[in-house]
Amino acid sequence: MSAEDSEKAYSSFPRDSDIPEYLGERDVNKRTAERFGVFAPVMEKLFDYGVEARGVERVLENERDPKLLWNNLFMWWSVNCVLTTVPIGALAQAIFTLSFGDACATILCFGALGAAFTSGIATLGPKTGLRTMVIVRFSSGYIGGIIYSIFNILTQLGFATTCVILGGQTLAAVRPDTLSLEGGVAIVAVLSVIPCFVGYELLHRYERYVWAPIFLVMLFLWGLGGKAGYHVTAQKALEDPAGRFLAGDVLSFGGIVFGSFTGWAPVAADYNCKLPVDTSAWAVFLMTFFGLYIPICFASILGAALMTITNPEYVAAYEDGSMGGLIAQVLTPWGGFGKFLLVVLALSVIANNMVNTYSTGISIQALGRPFAAVPRIFWTLVGFVAYTIAGIIGREHFSVILSNFLSILSYWTAFFMIITLEEHFIFRRKSGILGGYNLDDWDSPSRLPVGVAGILAGACGVAGAVVGMAEVWYIGPVGVLAGNPEFGGDLGFELAGAFAGVTYPLLRWLEIRLMGR
Repeated sequence: MSAEDSEKAYSSFPRDSDIPEYLGERDVNKRTAERFGVFAPVMEKLFDYGVEARGVERVLENERDPKLLWNNLFMWWSVNCVLTTVPIGALAQAIFTLSFGDACATILCFGALGAAFTSGIATLGPKTGLRTMVIVRFSSGYIGGIIYSIFNILTQLGFATTCVILGGQTLAAVRPDTLSLEGGVAIVAVLSVIPCFVGYELLHRYERYVWAPIFLVMLFLWGLGGKAGYHVTAQKALEDPAGRFLAGDVLSFGGIVFGSFTGWAPVAADYNCKLPVDTSAWAVFLMTFFGLYIPICFASILGAALMTITNPEYVAAYEDGSMGGLIAQVLTPWGGFGKFLLVVLALSVIANNMVNTYSTGISIQALGRPFAAVPRIFWTLVGFVAYTIAGIIGREHFSVILSNFLSILSYWTAFFMIITLEEHFIFRRKSGILGGYNLDDWDSPSRLPVGVAGILAGACGVAGAVVGMAEVWYIGPVGVLAGNPEFGGDLGFELAGAFAGVTYPLLRWLEIRLMGR
């Protein structure tokens, strides 16, 4: 895109100074529809019927709603108190041979770290009125924002793929003779996209309440698992001895746990950007933190606990049907009611997948003006098609997809969060070099930072991840020293964050001195 085109794109979005009075939803719909030229009448009609008009553009101060504050707690609780969170804990024993106690300690400690960083990103939503992938432009520039948007699109599609696979597995376990795994995947995918087509308000309304029945079903699972017999020391004999080997297992599993929390960081501001600018940052932080920490830890530890059941029927159920098969076996004693609960659990992934689907559309719009000119609802449907196909293709490899995806996810989210938060707290505070954000510049490449500092610091973060990572297909020179030489210990996200955190402040200071922005 040329500089002239970028400036035209910039001028097509309103600024706070352009609209001094409160805009009703009807006014927002009309203003947004006008951007779509000959399709404006059709789009305005859709918007009037309840489809969200707003896309990636900034939510102005006179368009905010203070009633949405509590949604930060309930939305994140609903998103994470779902079936897809349970297998995370199971990976501790299935892949890393950790005992139940060490699995729990790793989940609680690495989870707290991931939740804290993600909650910090969430506080930027009310302050700016911007989606997360647009906020990043103020540290990494327009080009850097495009790079991070691509990362985030792949992240949300990866999350969505794991959702539809596990949901499909579980539905297929209810009626194995009549419903194929492919059919289960398709059902979950279709049910996920419908609320996202409508948009932000319906998504928030759904997430406000759905956590309660799913939480109750999870309690039932805890009880039925106890009836089958938890043996919390069952994996102790298989665990590596204390020392370097065990440390490597903990670090590798910890990276997966960290990624399961920070995977929400690139979208954390998307769901509170309609809160008033004077909303307490601590309130947003704490509601987001507990909305993430409690349900993820609760469900992940449940997954670790279910893996301690030594009954041969339960072990065979996991081997044959992964976590969906094991949960189906746990619910077997309740007969028909157990099958009903299994359907409820399978459909719980919709709460999680709605966020993935919605933010995929927003992140595609954040790729630049040509993409923002296309309605969000279209990109939502594109994302739906992509993860449905990926889910059907990868339906037999859920555990492998989940473990590899979450490990790699933690690498880029680590340096993304560090760079974004350092920009905010070092350079954008009122007493900092830049003295705050000029939010009207959000879509103006010539007014945003050049982005050299953010991109180079991100590249340093990638270098840190490469030397510290420990994957099946590659072990870095530092990672190999952190655990069993055959498998290593994953220090990827720690070194990615450290490398970026050390280099960004210096590079950004030089960029401001040389470029003035």
